[in-house]
Amino acid sequence: MNCGPPFYSHSLASQGKQNTRRQEQDTQATMSPMHFSAGLSLFPHPSTAIITATATNHTSLPHHRNSLFLGVLFFPKNDKKHGVVDISPSCSAVSKHQIQGYEVFQNDLPFIEWKEMEEEDQLHDESLDNKVSLCEETGKLVDAIKSLLESMNDGEISISAYDTAWVALVEAEETTTESIANSSSSISTRKPQFPESLRWIADNQLPDGSWGDSEIFSAHDRIISTIACVVALKSWDLHLDKCEKGMLFFKENLCKLQDEKAEHMPIGFEVAFPSILEMAKKLEIEIPSDSPILKDIYSKRNLKLKRIPNEILHKVPTTLLHSLEGMGGLDWEKLLRLQSPDGSFLFSPSSTAYALMRTGDQRCFHYLQKAVDRFNGGVPNVYPVDLFEHLWTVDRLHRLGISRYFDEEIKKCMDYVSRYWSDKGICWARDSRISDLDDTAMGFRLLRLHGHHVSASVFENFKSGSEFQTFVGQSTEAVTGMFNLYRASQLQFPGETILDDAREYSKSFLTRKRAAGQLLDKWIITKDLPGEVGYALDIPWYACLPRLEARFYIDQYGGDKDVWIGKTLYRMPHVNNNLYLELAKLDYNVCQACHLSEWDNIQRWYTESETGELGMSRKALLFAYFVAAASIFEPERAGKRLAWAKTLALVETIDSFFGPEGSSSRHQRQAFVHEFQSTAGASDYVNGSRWIPKKAAGQGLIEALLGTLNQLSLDVLVAHSRDIYSPLRDAWEKWLLGWGEEGDKYKGIAELLVQTICLSGGRCCAEGLESVPSYAHLSGLSNELCRRLGHLQCHQENGSPYNGCAGTITDPQIESAMRELVQSVLKGSASTGRTEKNMSDTFLMVVKSFYYGALCDPGTIELHIAKVLFQKVN
Repeated sequence: MNCGPPFYSHSLASQGKQNTRRQEQDTQATMSPMHFSAGLSLFPHPSTAIITATATNHTSLPHHRNSLFLGVLFFPKNDKKHGVVDISPSCSAVSKHQIQGYEVFQNDLPFIEWKEMEEEDQLHDESLDNKVSLCEETGKLVDAIKSLLESMNDGEISISAYDTAWVALVEAEETTTESIANSSSSISTRKPQFPESLRWIADNQLPDGSWGDSEIFSAHDRIISTIACVVALKSWDLHLDKCEKGMLFFKENLCKLQDEKAEHMPIGFEVAFPSILEMAKKLEIEIPSDSPILKDIYSKRNLKLKRIPNEILHKVPTTLLHSLEGMGGLDWEKLLRLQSPDGSFLFSPSSTAYALMRTGDQRCFHYLQKAVDRFNGGVPNVYPVDLFEHLWTVDRLHRLGISRYFDEEIKKCMDYVSRYWSDKGICWARDSRISDLDDTAMGFRLLRLHGHHVSASVFENFKSGSEFQTFVGQSTEAVTGMFNLYRASQLQFPGETILDDAREYSKSFLTRKRAAGQLLDKWIITKDLPGEVGYALDIPWYACLPRLEARFYIDQYGGDKDVWIGKTLYRMPHVNNNLYLELAKLDYNVCQACHLSEWDNIQRWYTESETGELGMSRKALLFAYFVAAASIFEPERAGKRLAWAKTLALVETIDSFFGPEGSSSRHQRQAFVHEFQSTAGASDYVNGSRWIPKKAAGQGLIEALLGTLNQLSLDVLVAHSRDIYSPLRDAWEKWLLGWGEEGDKYKGIAELLVQTICLSGGRCCAEGLESVPSYAHLSGLSNELCRRLGHLQCHQENGSPYNGCAGTITDPQIESAMRELVQSVLKGSASTGRTEKNMSDTFLMVVKSFYYGALCDPGTIELHIAKVLFQKVN
């Protein structure tokens, strides 16, 4: 897997004499090249090659507008004479083959030397084999996940033994009449409506006699599933040996219910469990009725049933429809009016099976038959779960840092969710007559991130007084529901005050739970929910750098070990699986290896450009590279990443050289700017056309700056056949003019970085970014934000108090401008052109990096740098 330009700049002026000697030695070798149409000329000498490209408006050599681009490359002697020469920008995550830099002849021809090639040939071959192996492994994982994503339909979900038992209890409508021998009377023979469900129960008893989730022991899940399955088999007088074994498990493990955490009790357990126990007693199944545990559960059931508003239950759709099997005294004529369009009662097979037993409703039957056919006899605890699956899968891919492999599939997912979005919100399944806060919050956040129009007023449906509730009348709130509300509230546009309320409430809820150590959830048992919540509270979305989030979430994501809590435990293999985790780890380590290689090279650039002697600290250099690598992490975007890091480093160097804001005179700064403006290129210092004494103020700084601009420009020219030197110089000149007036390095910094990043990608439109309609607004807004945030960061570094606290920046002007920027970037982004979208995303990305720097204290940043850049994922 390749990334980034292999060319790294030397200090140009210091190489003049050495280059002169090299030019004299190599001139003879360039006398009789064999020319090829692609512009590649091979010398008779097998270890040399020459690259030529005639200068045009778009492909001319930087600062030599009408000259011929001529570069000399040295290849190892044992290369195949007719082998393919790869001159594409690349940086091996494994190989150390690196072109060491550009050096300038006296005649201004750029000279490129390969270092120690012969000694590294064997290592190079081994690293190529390793790289091919990594690419093949990545490709296999990507293909497997694509296949999984393309198969999405109503949702992949594990089977619930409890719900299957309720389906197995349904009696066929038609019975057969058999004559009794030597008698004129007859009897009616009962038959199960879904015999395949009984077969599933018989085939899926666990070795200990229980039914339920086989990989994790939850007493609640095993106990209710086991008694339900025993009742189903016993009601048809089948597999009495399995019934006996099941009841033995039930009696021996009933006491374990009191040991489990209340947060992990299945939904509606205190209502559904007594109901199935009553059915067991009617079948003369022995139940230890004197058990204090059962007495406590019955007490909770009676209390909950008293609180159920019977009138509301029969008038409007509520979550009570999900658990009808636990309730008596129901008016089925009224309830059938509240049936879901697919024939279910709130997508619950057990509730729908109970309704079918009581009403014989054909729509209930067709829903259950479809589910039984889909899952080969068993049924899940809820179905379908299409919206839930689509949303949570996209969320996992994003947070693991692997979403870029699945852009097309993710777009289809979000388009699917958008079709079922309503101003009342959504729930876990399409066409629902109720909505919930959790799914709505996740949907709102992801739809807005992907450019779909969604109104924040949807959250008014879940607000009751000053509180937000996942479901109306809910007695306890889930941690993950508030977690997703908090994340959604941060994608706020101007004027959306409901999101202020949502953020304040959800953040307060999560902070209290975190402080009390109560971050257990009622809907999921996951590897590290406290870590997920802690990261979200400490690093809000405005400051969230993509690779930082991925590095933390890779450690927090449990893969297929994560289990969800419904009426029973269940699993969502498209949301939680090890394929995602394997790809995330592999991808992270490959990218990190590339970043470490780049970090070695950027340190050489730091030494050879002498920026350290000019005032730039290695610590500041590391931070500059870190924010660039944590934001633009993909191997193939190395050019943008390095351009960002070097630009930020040069800005810091200039600021350090001339001292803090106001310490240098305006005259000194303007003299430096004038020198930059009047110098054609770094070669002027070598060729003597603009020789300045070494001690002259800023001479070394001008040399380092121009040398780096030359190197960045030549990288893009080789990689993309585009000449960016002039617009790159123009961007720097604009920044320098602003800095020269006030001495404020943050004035215009966002625009300089965005221009440099976009130009280094080689895909800017011919007219430049300034021709994009939204450029002026975005650049002005981003410049002001980065200026304010940059000054807050300076307070942090100097140990001064700043306007904020942990996880918060409270400057109202910053917060207001951030909302405006987010709206400008996200609103309608799905329909904007590629150039404008890339530019807008880059402005937001740069601002977020400054927000991160202003938010986090130096100690936290050091920990993040160590984790992201230097700690390999195991």
